[in-house]
Amino acid sequence: MTFLYVFLPIVVLLYLISKKELHNLILLCASILFYAWGEPKYLSIMLITIVVNYLGALYIEKFQTKKKIILISTIAINLGFLFYFKYFNFIIKNFNSIFHSNFNTLDIIMPIGISFYTFQALSYLIDVYRKEVKAQKNIYKLALFICLFPQLIAGPIVKYHDINEQIDSREVNFNKVNLGVKRFIIGLSKKILLANTLGEIADKIFVQDPNNFSHFTAWLGAISYSFQLYFDFSGYSDMAIGLGLIFGFKFMENFNYPYISKSITEFWRRWHISLSTWFKEYVYISLGGNRIDKLKTLRNLGIIFLLTGIWHGAQWTFVIWGIWHGFFIILEKILNIKKLDSEIYPWHFNILRHFYCIFVFLIGWVIFRADNFKYAWNYLMNMFGFLHPNEQNFSYELAYYIEKKEIVVLIIAFVCCVPLFKNILNAKTKIGKIFLNMYLLLLFFLSSIFIASSSYNPFIYFRF
Repeated sequence: MTFLYVFLPIVVLLYLISKKELHNLILLCASILFYAWGEPKYLSIMLITIVVNYLGALYIEKFQTKKKIILISTIAINLGFLFYFKYFNFIIKNFNSIFHSNFNTLDIIMPIGISFYTFQALSYLIDVYRKEVKAQKNIYKLALFICLFPQLIAGPIVKYHDINEQIDSREVNFNKVNLGVKRFIIGLSKKILLANTLGEIADKIFVQDPNNFSHFTAWLGAISYSFQLYFDFSGYSDMAIGLGLIFGFKFMENFNYPYISKSITEFWRRWHISLSTWFKEYVYISLGGNRIDKLKTLRNLGIIFLLTGIWHGAQWTFVIWGIWHGFFIILEKILNIKKLDSEIYPWHFNILRHFYCIFVFLIGWVIFRADNFKYAWNYLMNMFGFLHPNEQNFSYELAYYIEKKEIVVLIIAFVCCVPLFKNILNAKTKIGKIFLNMYLLLLFFLSSIFIASSSYNPFIYFRF
């Protein structure tokens, strides 16, 4: 509520009434305040990241004969922060488990958004190394790129070569602000009205032992979490893209109706697009991409999805989730799934492909959501009827998990996952625009009520 009704209106007002020369300064100050509000003690880590990458890029450009050493050293510093805060305790725990040692873990709290702003900083460094862009001489402009508040803590991951010209010069006009506000409201309502409601269902189920609920309840939990994750993350991305438009920036789309995919390859062209394109441009291509022999191409795909799982967190379930998706990506590559996409098949064949994709990512989301693999395994056994829970052990009746309101929200979620309303913000007629504006005002009003009346529920991807 503080962000919606205090911080954001003040920043937007100052931005719109000020001269263009002050726009970057206002956004930079707002971004630092935004991050310091939630993570004051870790602000220094982000500021060090900015300075390290600023100097690293300048040295890469100046000392061409030593630029590879400088690149590797600067990347090591960036990943060193990420490793310490995100993976250090995970490594220690696994080392103790394997070697029966007794090393103490540290009391470490991961800085919010470190995975996102670290990857953005790395994109700048590598772009300069590849001579795709020139090193930024103005440290304040680089700082703005790394810590721009609309997408600072949960993406989309913005690559430097996509936005460097916008930092220097961008246009702010009524149409952009208008579209940005509308896009922001759509994202906010996705998060508050859909994701939060469905998250309540998922949380009630996933906190129970899989032996304590029915097969139907297990499927309900998996489906509810799948929708929660999609609307939570795509909602944040919509909000970030909308805020970017208000300030004159054009960020890349991060989601494109991933749940309509007919293959896992297509799914990853539609889901978290900014992360998959980041790995493609900076890791997959560096490993040789698909310009090498087929076996090495498959190896590279496996590496990418292993890293994708690791990127999401220091937990074996994330690693297994990445391997799970990587397995099907490799399988589809071997079977030449592109050929299937380029040929015409009967409608029922495409439906079967669609169900195959749903089957794969639903299982993946259960693994992703579980605290450990044993829980994920038992949950999946329950879903597919291999676990036979005793009804006498059921903790709650089905009505505890889902009420009439949640059923309505679940139906709305199904509808909103397909591109029926893809062009809803492009109303052409006067009546259509009036209806759209009234509809969005209602969504904003309802979202505000829900925020005020419910307990704090952060975005899922804040912890990644």
